[in-house]
Amino acid sequence: MTTPVSSPWELISSYMPAQVLYVAAELDLAAHLAGGERDAAELAAVTGTHAPSLHRLLRAMACLELVTETAPGRFALTETGDRLRDDAPGSFRALARLFCGPDLWASWGLLIDSVRTGEPAWERVTGSPAFEWMARNPEGSAVFNRAMSEGTRRSAPSIIAGFDFTRFGTLVDVGGGDGTLLSAILRAVPGLRGVLFDLPSGLAEAGRNLDGLRDRCEIVSGDFFAEVPKGADAYLLKGVIHDWDDERATAILRVCRAAMAPESTLLLLELTMPERIDSPDAAVAVMGDINMLVATGGRERTETEFRALLAGAGFHSVEVTGPFPDTALWMISARP
Repeated sequence: MTTPVSSPWELISSYMPAQVLYVAAELDLAAHLAGGERDAAELAAVTGTHAPSLHRLLRAMACLELVTETAPGRFALTETGDRLRDDAPGSFRALARLFCGPDLWASWGLLIDSVRTGEPAWERVTGSPAFEWMARNPEGSAVFNRAMSEGTRRSAPSIIAGFDFTRFGTLVDVGGGDGTLLSAILRAVPGLRGVLFDLPSGLAEAGRNLDGLRDRCEIVSGDFFAEVPKGADAYLLKGVIHDWDDERATAILRVCRAAMAPESTLLLLELTMPERIDSPDAAVAVMGDINMLVATGGRERTETEFRALLAGAGFHSVEVTGPFPDTALWMISARP
């Protein structure tokens, strides 16, 4: 969303295409259409759905240019629709399942509660904080991890091209999940050694991304509120700090600082909010901020807020650069 909506109705009805997209992703319709065009009856048989209703969904998907109706009642994937396959280049299936799925969807439905109370609606919907819930729900955790990987896979080339990682000998990816970003950096910088650090649930699928890199990448499980591996040249946290309020974000940063050598560098990859909203181009960060409000209790921050947060955790020499091309991400570096 980088331009204003064209009409009030477009804004009011925006939930409709989002749910069409979610159902298409959840039913894995793109995988069933990968072999060629099919009709609703054929697809209903393999998805366990009601054929007439599925036909109606397919027509909605055609309006969203996810499929094309090649002949009356027969549908084939478009280039965009093909990306709803898990194994397609540029896949966004997990992102659709996460952001349009029932738990986050219901949380957004209680946005008014979060605005009134300042508390994440997710806890009311699921009964527990987001990351505690994921630790107890392997399927939900897997969808989250895959969604984060999909987003990172798209942004990694710009990050690597736009930032010099060659100046480091060792890099700890704190909260690095399945290693999508770290593996891309290691492949681009042959002399670099890496440590992938996350909770066990985050590391569940790390092995597949680190094939051929295990001789210079260590996988370490742990809790970044307690400790992180010590003495590396750089500590990278992508999309970690925005998950938390200022108190807990400061706690994470202090744990990192305690592990760092005096010459180490902290690297935060985050959305950065403008100091004033004067353009719809800020929508990615601003809507991300509302998502943090309802989902985790975290927030997106301005450069001024990042500088204050880092100073409060004992960091100095803060530099903010970005955004990287074709992403909304900025690099915020600091020294202990």
